Amino acid sequence: MSDPPPKPDPRPRAGPGAAVDPHRWWALAVIATAQLMVVLDATIVNIALPSAQRELGLTSGNRQWVITAYSLAFGGLLLLGGRIADLVGRKRTFIVGLIGFAAASAIGGASTGPEMLFASRALQGVFAALLAPSALSLLTTTFTSGDERAKAFGIFSAIAGAGSAIGLLVGGVLTEFLSWRWCLYVNVPIAAIAVVGALTLLSDRAGTREAHLDIPGVALGCGGLVALVYGLSEAEAHGWSAPLVLGPLIGGAALLCVFAWWQTRSPGPLLPPHIIRDRNRGGSVLTMCLTTIGLFGAFLFMTYFLQNILGYSPLRTGLAFLPLTTAIVVGSTQISARLLPHVPPRLLLGPGLLLAAAGLYSLTFIDTHSSYPTHILPGTLLLGLGLGLTFMPAISTATTGVAPKDAGVSSATVNTAQQIGGSIGTALLNTLATTTTARYLATHLTSAERQAAPSGGLTPTQRADIVNTGTVHGFTVAMAWAATILVGAAVIAVLLVNGGSPRSREAAEAARARTA
Repeated sequence: MSDPPPKPDPRPRAGPGAAVDPHRWWALAVIATAQLMVVLDATIVNIALPSAQRELGLTSGNRQWVITAYSLAFGGLLLLGGRIADLVGRKRTFIVGLIGFAAASAIGGASTGPEMLFASRALQGVFAALLAPSALSLLTTTFTSGDERAKAFGIFSAIAGAGSAIGLLVGGVLTEFLSWRWCLYVNVPIAAIAVVGALTLLSDRAGTREAHLDIPGVALGCGGLVALVYGLSEAEAHGWSAPLVLGPLIGGAALLCVFAWWQTRSPGPLLPPHIIRDRNRGGSVLTMCLTTIGLFGAFLFMTYFLQNILGYSPLRTGLAFLPLTTAIVVGSTQISARLLPHVPPRLLLGPGLLLAAAGLYSLTFIDTHSSYPTHILPGTLLLGLGLGLTFMPAISTATTGVAPKDAGVSSATVNTAQQIGGSIGTALLNTLATTTTARYLATHLTSAERQAAPSGGLTPTQRADIVNTGTVHGFTVAMAWAATILVGAAVIAVLLVNGGSPRSREAAEAARARTA
């Protein structure tokens, strides 16, 4: 049964003849600051994790929840956050999200044990789920004309794409010169500045009575995502055939299927089917999800490779990601933002994803003796440039042409795709890497020990070399899979996202208006 078309919003929408907010570029700075804080928190603790593990007594088995608790709460509740923004108003939700995020960060920085840290990270994710969709929907309703929209989304997309890499850099600086706790405390002053800016610079219409909170949808969608990611993460320790893995994977998939069915029956769906049934919007959301699988996998493995194999310090590791960040910013602001008003989005998405896949694939040739300038830098530059070409048109296309009452949930859908893609990518690719490494060591380490037995066995150095080689082998296999996923994303983007350029759409709409 098809959904009825959305009712037209009676309030005036911004357009060529509407009043232009004179503070819109300062508003963009406030929105971008909040988005940067949310995005970089997904990775800022990565480099700090070894220090936090030693101080708080985290085990190797539960340390992953410092990352996963945040991304799961964030991704699982984003659609609800988008609906709340539509219901009570985006500016109000934005400010509440900032204050709550800062408070959760302060609690995390003061953690005295693993449970307190995990809970604070989950609480950060809850408030990030309020903050992120309201930020993107405020951007969507503030910038509506073609050229300005392209420029604003280019800046926003550069931050969304580069924020994860910036988090690695900032995490390295704070961990090395202050403490791992400052990777969380740093959010407090950033949020305070953003709150002041929001109160003075942001404007927004009141919430709409047409928005409803779909609580069964929240339970089904969030429960399904949590079960799915939990199953993927447990495969590393128990194997793919273990009941503790198959049970959550099957249960999560079933819950998500029921969620999809319920959204067609709910009187106030959490994710209105018409949001993603649109070919261009649905294709862009799927592209974003697949892209972040490869992105988060690359960050995870390159962080471990640089620190554990090449012996980089936290600061040096963070600096090593700076060229990737720069490439993402250049790709978003200097290429995508300039070309998107004139070309169809798929002409940027397809080449961008293939370029990013080529960068990831080049990193599959690293070994324990690779050098940064010759073996790592070229691949990270290609990856960053490709991601810069991808994020901006994907985010812009996924939020274009949405009724004002659905702006929050549409923005939340994009952010959900990013966070869930990151969660799935981290769990899935890490499992592939560790299982590949385990098989390698089971074969090569046993063989080497048997050969070295007559001479007294392997020396510690020989054993360490074999272990490091097996670890890098696991990394490269996982990155090859990530590159393959990006190629698949490129195919999906080219086939599904078939809309014209923003200027051609505006011209068509103007022609229809004149005819009417």
